[in-house]
Amino acid sequence: MYFNFNFYKYRKIAFVFSFFLMILSIFLFLKKNLNLGIDFKGGVMVEAKFLSEPNLLELRNNVSSSIDGNIEIQEFGEPTTVLFRIEKNSDEENEQKMIVAKLKDSLPENVDYRRVEFVGPKVGKELQIMGLKAILYSLIAMFIYIWFRFSGWQFGLGAVFALFHDVFSTLGFFALTQIEFNLASIAAILTIAGYSINDTVVVFDRIRENLVKTEIPFSELLNKSINQTLSRTIMTSLTTLLALFALFIFGGEVIKGFVSAMIWGVLVGTYSSIFIASPLIILFGFVREKKT
Repeated sequence: MYFNFNFYKYRKIAFVFSFFLMILSIFLFLKKNLNLGIDFKGGVMVEAKFLSEPNLLELRNNVSSSIDGNIEIQEFGEPTTVLFRIEKNSDEENEQKMIVAKLKDSLPENVDYRRVEFVGPKVGKELQIMGLKAILYSLIAMFIYIWFRFSGWQFGLGAVFALFHDVFSTLGFFALTQIEFNLASIAAILTIAGYSINDTVVVFDRIRENLVKTEIPFSELLNKSINQTLSRTIMTSLTTLLALFALFIFGGEVIKGFVSAMIWGVLVGTYSSIFIASPLIILFGFVREKKT
């Protein structure tokens, strides 16, 4: 199937939209910040299964009376399952075990403890730094790869700008929704970057082929290349979204944050590959070589 849409015509509208999307994402990130999980803050996370639906207010009062510090209690997937998040107040080695012991003493004996996780604040800080490094190094590596593969820094820079667009908008998504940001969220961002760059490389590859085959103006060549790969892009995005929506509905609470971010990432990654990455090649001053 061959399309004939004039995507390049709407580049300015796309640039303005993306600019405000970036500003909004940065504002949300600074204003609301991310809802960091135990992975990064340090503390204890306990998933408990009750025989019947508990009263969360009474549960909070019982737990707060025996444990000091910030305590978060919420339903997890179903009314009878409750997730406790309790932050550490000191660096004592035995504090986390003491927190779990106090929590168990304040809950009924017939509670089924499905998951108990411990993370120290030092480890959480290291995980933050490692996560940021992983994202940064992946973007640098992709820039170098695109630059050498397509023999033009404009291609590499266009791809990296589109990737920054996807990453920052995803961080804004996490800040807006206050979905817990943990190690799975870092994995989601890296997966989104990989998905987006794959879409971008497909378009760039067709641009490179058409540079050899045709003598039409470069703006028309961009449109032609995007249209030639559009059916593939749509089918890939739709099949990926179908799988993600199935996971979102039936996968349970544990992966819901990861899947939500992936759904957003597929949508924004597809958009950036079409409307951002390719037009930026011209904006950065790429000039095709004249045939002799």
